[in-house]
Amino acid sequence: MKFRHALLATSAVFALGISAAQAQIVIATAGPMTGQYASFGEQMRRGAEMAVKDINAAGGIMGQQVQLQIGDDACDPKQAVAVANQFVNQKVKFVAGHFCSGSSIPASQVYNEEGIVQISPASTNPKLTEQGFKNVFRVCGRDDQQGKVAGDYIAKSFKGKNVAILHDKSAYGKGLADETQKALNAAGLKEKLYEAYTAGERDYSALVSKMKQSAVDVVYIGGYHTEAGLITRQMREQGMNAQVISGDALNSQEFWSITGDAGKGFLFTFGPDPRNMSTAKGVVEKFKAGGYDPEGYTLYTYAAVQAYKAAVETAKSTDAAKVQQALVGGTFDTVIGKIDFDDKGDVTTPAYVWYRWDNGTYKEIASN
Repeated sequence: MKFRHALLATSAVFALGISAAQAQIVIATAGPMTGQYASFGEQMRRGAEMAVKDINAAGGIMGQQVQLQIGDDACDPKQAVAVANQFVNQKVKFVAGHFCSGSSIPASQVYNEEGIVQISPASTNPKLTEQGFKNVFRVCGRDDQQGKVAGDYIAKSFKGKNVAILHDKSAYGKGLADETQKALNAAGLKEKLYEAYTAGERDYSALVSKMKQSAVDVVYIGGYHTEAGLITRQMREQGMNAQVISGDALNSQEFWSITGDAGKGFLFTFGPDPRNMSTAKGVVEKFKAGGYDPEGYTLYTYAAVQAYKAAVETAKSTDAAKVQQALVGGTFDTVIGKIDFDDKGDVTTPAYVWYRWDNGTYKEIASN
């Protein structure tokens, strides 16, 4: 029995764009459209919607109009598989998703079996592209790259200090924390604490007390903005002034709504902000004209759809095997700049830079 028949879970899938009767190419995006990480689902949805709108306005893909399906996986692995199964039934050719690595990895098994091309805008766990699936790609970097940037920075900037590494047990959070730990240790600094916490809780005071008792100077959090915000706020409430650092899941304005001024000085890694790139200028202006700031993974999702469109037109087919070959062999002009993929499906020139939260927003900064 194929994997897609093995798991069933409640999920939501929505169709946007032109009617199914008119649509000739069906694509999709999937992520946490509901739940505590829904701000990231909104980024992906808006990015995909704008990309499809622009593609259809310009004549579609190979002269065919595009229909967009949106799947809500709530960052739950079982629900992600259920969404993937529904995409199969809806004859989806391409998925720009998922967001959470813990969703992308199991869903990728369905897409691999069913011949659906997957390009994740956001899933950074190395396992996604280490499975050997020819149909799986991503336009973001990997945690072993991001973790090295963080680990090296902490070792250099906090030499001889007490470091705590925290993670939320997820594929993304633990994976990123472990890669940061690996790089930190290789640079000659051993962490004082390595602790797991449970996502979705509201009270992390016991964890904060433990770090305070250990005189922790810097805290690295492998996880998402909701819990990172709560932990940071509760640290400050207990008088703990350690530097807090995390990864790319902190690129949501919701973080500051959780922390308020307690979030000031929080550092995180992410790719160079595509909103500042000349390649994205026109698209960014359209988003802002509609009252939306395309932060985080909005433009990464737009870029994933752009890469798929270009690969289909190069292959002159939506056949997955032909599109996969075109993706590996091509260079693509996107809103996040030129991208190309290696034979694993990773972008060949990933980059991570530093951002700092201050006065309700985050800005790219120069690292030391």
